[in-house]
Amino acid sequence: MGVAITPEEGSVLYSLLAENSTDIILKTDCDGNLLHGLPMMSRLGLLPPAQSGARHLRDLVDPDFAEAVLSAHRGAITGRHDGLLVEFTARSRAGRSRRFSIQTRRIVDADDCVCGGISIVRSVEERRSFEEKLFAAVMTDPLTGLTNRSAFVSMLQHLVEQGGEGCLAMFDIDHFKAINLRYGHAAGDEVLVAFADLVRVLTREADIISRTGGESFGVLFPRTSLDGAERICREIVVTLSESSAAAGGALAITVSAGLATIGSSLDDSIRRAEVALTVAKARGRNRLQVDQDTGRKALGRV
Repeated sequence: MGVAITPEEGSVLYSLLAENSTDIILKTDCDGNLLHGLPMMSRLGLLPPAQSGARHLRDLVDPDFAEAVLSAHRGAITGRHDGLLVEFTARSRAGRSRRFSIQTRRIVDADDCVCGGISIVRSVEERRSFEEKLFAAVMTDPLTGLTNRSAFVSMLQHLVEQGGEGCLAMFDIDHFKAINLRYGHAAGDEVLVAFADLVRVLTREADIISRTGGESFGVLFPRTSLDGAERICREIVVTLSESSAAAGGALAITVSAGLATIGSSLDDSIRRAEVALTVAKARGRNRLQVDQDTGRKALGRV
């Protein structure tokens, strides 16, 4: 349905929207010709119609998106789909492309005749920036800057569904609770950050590193053979141990690790890596343990 308002009411409403909105408010006739363009457009990096020479909705839109925007406008005017939200790209004052969305509702006069439309245009980039910040807050460990367990599980699920080759490693810093008790939580935090930095250095750009718990970390190795992932994990374990010993301090930092291939299910993949980690701890810690089933398959024994 359209909005039934008199021309005077429309003018007041339009001005009110213009003064209190950070969105772009456009008024058009039934054919999409711009009747009013606001200086508000400059807040989103676009020139107002009076300065840009735009006289029609299509003049504001990159050609590839013109038909979609105009179709939505026609739909609003005819009442087929009033208020349909459409995304499009437009050129900013700086000359680069930016993403926007537009939503149009038709205007009807006191005689219930359609006399045009009012469109709200807003920056999609601002919304995406907010979504990225929200993702960072929900899916990132604030101490280390790594993704957290929720993100780790989601990414592992994606790899499982893809069915591609890959491996999964779980790491636990040895005797971490004792470190916290003896040296304090500030020292424990330093250990966590230092280990996260070490793993970043020794893994590849495609590898996915997460802090999955208090002293626990997980690494996903997409499209990586067992031998390739084992070399990286072993280097992490050995480098941490040797660096700690070379420092000569009273605080000895080591890590235990379990490694498995990514299987056909999320739960099975995590279970096999965690079982391997438990075996590594039972065998004295400061070592890497490959999942037994994974190892036998790699050797062709199963």
